[in-house]
Amino acid sequence: MNPTSQTGAAFIAGGSIAGAGISSTVGGIGIVGGFGGVGIGLAPVVAAGAVAGAAVYGAFQAITEGDTAAFGVMGIGAVGGAGVASVVGGMGFVAPKIGLAFGIGAVPMAGIGAVVGLAAYGIAKILDESQVKETPFEVFGRMEEKVLQMDYYSAALIELDLFLSGDDLNQKFAVWEIEDELKALKAKVKKQVVTPQSQPPKIEPKIVPQTTQTRENWRCVQTLKGHSAAVNALAISPDGKTFISGSNDRTVYLWNLSNGECLYTFYGQAEAVLSVAISPNCQQVISGSVDRKISSWQLDTKQYHRVFSYLNSPYSHNGFVNSLTYSGDGRIIASASTDKTIRIWGGYTGNLKYTLNGHTDTVYAVAISRDSQILVSSSKDKTIRIWDLETGKERCILTQDSAAKTVIISPDGQTLISGSEDSTIKLWNFQTGELRCTLTGHTTAVISLAINPDGKTLVSSSSDGVIKLWNLQTDEIIQTLTGFSPVAFSPDGKTLLSGGKNGVIKIWRQMQSDEKQPDFLSGEWWEVLGVHEDAHSKNVKFAFHQLARLYHPDMNNSASAKASMQAINRAYQQYKIQNLTPKPSL
Repeated sequence: MNPTSQTGAAFIAGGSIAGAGISSTVGGIGIVGGFGGVGIGLAPVVAAGAVAGAAVYGAFQAITEGDTAAFGVMGIGAVGGAGVASVVGGMGFVAPKIGLAFGIGAVPMAGIGAVVGLAAYGIAKILDESQVKETPFEVFGRMEEKVLQMDYYSAALIELDLFLSGDDLNQKFAVWEIEDELKALKAKVKKQVVTPQSQPPKIEPKIVPQTTQTRENWRCVQTLKGHSAAVNALAISPDGKTFISGSNDRTVYLWNLSNGECLYTFYGQAEAVLSVAISPNCQQVISGSVDRKISSWQLDTKQYHRVFSYLNSPYSHNGFVNSLTYSGDGRIIASASTDKTIRIWGGYTGNLKYTLNGHTDTVYAVAISRDSQILVSSSKDKTIRIWDLETGKERCILTQDSAAKTVIISPDGQTLISGSEDSTIKLWNFQTGELRCTLTGHTTAVISLAINPDGKTLVSSSSDGVIKLWNLQTDEIIQTLTGFSPVAFSPDGKTLLSGGKNGVIKIWRQMQSDEKQPDFLSGEWWEVLGVHEDAHSKNVKFAFHQLARLYHPDMNNSASAKASMQAINRAYQQYKIQNLTPKPSL
């Protein structure tokens, strides 16, 4: 290869590395549109970086040599990109980790097509200069094959990300049977102390570190599979008989809470469903979606009702609908959106009453007090705002150093609880706005909270697949489970739901101390590990490490830890035998 073609290769390599860096920084990203939602992992982003590098080299060569052919291939690519936009329709780019979302229309698609055309030109120049007898398509095929084979590089990036976030215990458990390493790991699990946040009014809140778990009393009794993509939202009916789930697969499912039977599927959303709610009288189901709409159905007849809209707009918001909630009396519905607003709707009519403005960035969550007088909202702008629902005026603004992803209000109306991107949970005096204490124990962002109706137990879920139950009387951790957001308690407080990746929903039940505790880690290997049957090997391995971190007897002193760890090991061994063992040739 001559020096010029080496330069071209350097451009492509640089683009690939930049793509990997973007993927590790931004995290999970995706493209949504009329075709549904598509996740974009590390390999596609690396490949996109390679294309961008080739395009830059093509531009460099075209300018240097004055080759007008480059403009021709750009034109062809632009026409192709515009054609894709006309066939697929509106699309959007979503990066939930950093709260980024924007639309991709025909003009940006034409620009993307032009870049791809320029990349093809750049690769053609490299081929010509290196005298390699391959077509650009053959080169792209080889590049893609190499990118998809970057398992070791992908694993290294994942481990680096976990290390930087303080959660590298996951990968370390790959060799958990080594005593020296276990001792080193145990030494790293220390009490965490954080600096009190600066809050109005100025106080000195107490900090409650993670404590040793007590005996477990919650067990996963059933794993439900129905959705074909991640579950983003859960809501249990006030009568405790049914619950609904919203997913990236654009559907809302209705389930029987007692036996886990799927009763009905509600269709109508054009994009991923981000939020759901059931009316207090159990007559109406609503969902909020990426398509900027709030849709409603009659629960008894299962009939589609309407889309909540304002003025002459066909939409409910000008952005994604992140959160929905009913007031206790059913008179109003509150919705939160990426358009920085909160909208108040008639609970029975679905008509817009008024809009609450004040947040300067995406509104993540809303909650309404039991007396239906106060609304609380949290935003990416790092504020929590308390509103008077009768007047629509702000009562108080709480500020912190990290955005609260979720907020709830205790049943007695005395405590406001928020879960933040900095992995902490904050308990506020709801009447005065003072910060009572900060709970630490999670190692990644807390993105879902629920409180038992008795007001004594809090459940929190973080982005790394860890669920924690807290005693609100002592502010200590009761139990740690494995599962993803969202989480929800049943009205009687005896059932806990958790959702998350791969369309799986888990039902957890509270077991009395004198009951015989079943082996909740029974079933097929994918049920034990909490993954989809067709999950990639890296995801299966990661799930195994997560469970090992929670249940290894040297890290968990509960009575059932040993039996649980044995079940986890059996499941992982079964997976390796079925999927990783080479098949004998015939």
